[in-house]
Amino acid sequence: MGQGPSGGLNRQGDKKPDGGDKKEKKFEPAAPPSRVGRKQRRQKGPEAAARLPTVTPSTKCKLRLLKMERIKDYLLMEEEFVANQERLKPQEEKAEEDRSKVDDLRGTPMSVGNLEELIDENHAIVSSSVGPEYYVGILSFVDKDQLEPGCSILMHNKVLSVVGILQDEVDPMVSVMKVEKAPLESYADIGGLEAQIQEIKEAVELPLTHPELYEDIGIKPPKGVILYGEPGTGKTLLAKAVANSTSATFLRVVGSELIQKYLGDGPKLVRELFRVADDLSPSIVFIDEIDAIGTKRYDANSGGEREIQRTMLELLNQLDGFDSRGDVKVILATNRIESLDPALLRPGRIDRKIDFLSFELECLCLKQIHTSKMTLSEDVNLEEFVMTKDEFSGADIKAICTEAGLLALRERRMKVTHPDFKKAKEKVMFKKKEGVPEGLYM
Repeated sequence: MGQGPSGGLNRQGDKKPDGGDKKEKKFEPAAPPSRVGRKQRRQKGPEAAARLPTVTPSTKCKLRLLKMERIKDYLLMEEEFVANQERLKPQEEKAEEDRSKVDDLRGTPMSVGNLEELIDENHAIVSSSVGPEYYVGILSFVDKDQLEPGCSILMHNKVLSVVGILQDEVDPMVSVMKVEKAPLESYADIGGLEAQIQEIKEAVELPLTHPELYEDIGIKPPKGVILYGEPGTGKTLLAKAVANSTSATFLRVVGSELIQKYLGDGPKLVRELFRVADDLSPSIVFIDEIDAIGTKRYDANSGGEREIQRTMLELLNQLDGFDSRGDVKVILATNRIESLDPALLRPGRIDRKIDFLSFELECLCLKQIHTSKMTLSEDVNLEEFVMTKDEFSGADIKAICTEAGLLALRERRMKVTHPDFKKAKEKVMFKKKEGVPEGLYM
C-alpha cells in the first residue's frame, strides 16, 4: 500500500515541464523472418498441381505458340506419311515381284507378229514375216479388248504365245516417209514450166482445197498424176513446190524403198503407206522413180522378180481398188515411162500424164531464178545464152551458173563476168555430150 503513491509520483514526474501532449516516436526494429533455415520446398499434391501460375500474354509468346503449332502439324503429316509407307511397302514389293514374273514369262527378246484370227478368249492364229501361221495361246495378262485381227502383237521367242500388244501400229518405215518440215522450194523457183504447174494444180491441189467445184460440174477429180521426162527437167522440184504450197500431209517415198527382203513385206508396206495416208487425209503420196517397181510384167524366173511384181499389183489395187481413196492424191515420177506397165498408166489410176520434155530457155528462167542471188558484172549478157540453139534442162542451167561462180572464186573475184559464163557453158556442154571419157575406168 505504501508503494502505490510512490509509483504514481514517478509517472507524473516523467512529464515534460512544458506540459505538451505529444510523445516522441521510438525506433522499432524490422519484423523477424517467418522461418530461418533451408529453402522451403514446393508443395506437392493435387492442390499444387491444380494451381496455375499467373502468365501475362505478350507478342513473343503468341509467335512461339504459332511456331509450335506448325511444328506439330508437320510432325503429324510426317507420322501419317511414314504409316502409309509402311502399309504400302508390302504391296509395292508384291507388284515388283509380279512384274518380274511377267517378264520371265514373256522372255527376251520378243518376236513381232500379226494377229490373223481370234479363235476364243485364250487362243488365236498368228503369223510372222519369216514363217508360217501358228495356233498359239494368249496369256492371261494380255488385254483381250484391244486384240483385233490385223493388229501387231508381241510373241514369245520360243513358244510364240501372245504376250503383249504393240500400241503404235504404224510401220517405222512409213513414219519416216512423212515430210514434217516443208521444203523451201516454191512455184516461184520454177521457170519455164507454167503449163506443167497449171496441170498439177488442177489435178492435185484444187480437188483438196475446192472439191465442190468438181461436184458442181459433175465430174470426179483425178486420182493421180505421173511426171515424166528427161533427167534434170524439174520433176522432183515441182513435187517439192507442191509440198511447200499445200497444207495437206505429204508422204514421200522412193520406189526402191518398197522392195523388201522377205516375202510379203513389200505389199504390206504399200498397204501401210496408203492406210496412213488415209488416216492423215487430206494427203499427197509422192512416189519417185516408180520404174523401180512398175515395170512391165513378164515371166519371172527368180523369187525377187516375182516379189517386185506382187508389190506392183498391190500398188495397182491401192490406186484403183475396192476401197475409195477419197482425199488421197498420188504423184508418180519417172524418166522411163516407156518401161512402165500399161495397167499402171490407164485412166482411173493415173488420170493425167504431165510431160517434162526439153524446153527452150527463157530469159526469165535464167535471170530471175538461178542468177537472182548472184553478183553479176555489167558485161554479162544473158540474151546470148537464151538465143543459143543448144538444148538445156533446168539442171544444166543450174550447173552453168554454179560453174561460173566457181570460176570467179578461183580468180579471187566477187563478181561473175560474161567470160565466166562462156567457159562454164562450154564445160557443161562438153560433159553432157561426151559423157565419161573413154578408158577412164579401165
